[in-house]
Amino acid sequence: MNMLHITMKLTESQSSQLIEFKEQIWAYYRANGRPFAWRHVEDPYQVVVSEIMLQQTQTYRVAPKYEAFMLLFPTWDALASASTHDLLCAWQGLGYNRRALALQAIAKRVVAEFDGKLPDDPEILVEFPGIGKATAGSICAFAFNQPTVFIETNIRAVFIHFFFNDQAEVRDDQLTSLVAQAVDHKNPREWYYALMDYGVMLKKSEPNPSRKSSHYTKQSRFEGSDRQIRGAIIRALTQHKSLTLQELVNVTGREPERVMVQVDALRKERFI
Repeated sequence: MNMLHITMKLTESQSSQLIEFKEQIWAYYRANGRPFAWRHVEDPYQVVVSEIMLQQTQTYRVAPKYEAFMLLFPTWDALASASTHDLLCAWQGLGYNRRALALQAIAKRVVAEFDGKLPDDPEILVEFPGIGKATAGSICAFAFNQPTVFIETNIRAVFIHFFFNDQAEVRDDQLTSLVAQAVDHKNPREWYYALMDYGVMLKKSEPNPSRKSSHYTKQSRFEGSDRQIRGAIIRALTQHKSLTLQELVNVTGREPERVMVQVDALRKERFI
């Protein structure tokens, strides 16, 4: 495992600030930590399912879907052998359906190439479908309690708020060294839970600190988008399995030409 980054040497004042920062984060977590079903589990499969579900999806939407999904597909083997129809039925309500196919592709590779055991090396995990550097780092932290270094939206918000609050266009490479030096090497799993929970609180109580990040982008409009049409097509086909183009046009309420384009795209991506 080699995901830790070179760290800059802190001044005495900065070191003191970092200590106070960590104490504040831990204190908040001890009083307000969120008890999700995917936390404090030791099964890497459960961690991977939750991490893929949580990509671009709020925790309140993931929580009920996660538990139902685990009942249907409790192991790598169960997910790897599931039909596309059953998989997409279980995924309904989470959006970004490509993640479901990526998750199943991960399961198939774990079963076929790694004897059902997820590798604990982020450099290997980034080669899996749907897993980038941040997700590889988070999986290793949560599944294997490794002190990896990664940044996601809530972690970014916390570090910008505490250390770059008077700046704009803050880059992740400016945060990475601080994230690395702040990691609790004895308990990285819960440290990252604590950071995320503090970030959620910040976004509710103050103007979103993530807006000061150079990586911040506002999510594109969903209503009337191709993404909405795709979701409606998949949702309709999970309910009926087979529909005519005209029936899909009626379901989506969109122009036949736009519906046909998305049908073709979904067919090429092996959704349908």
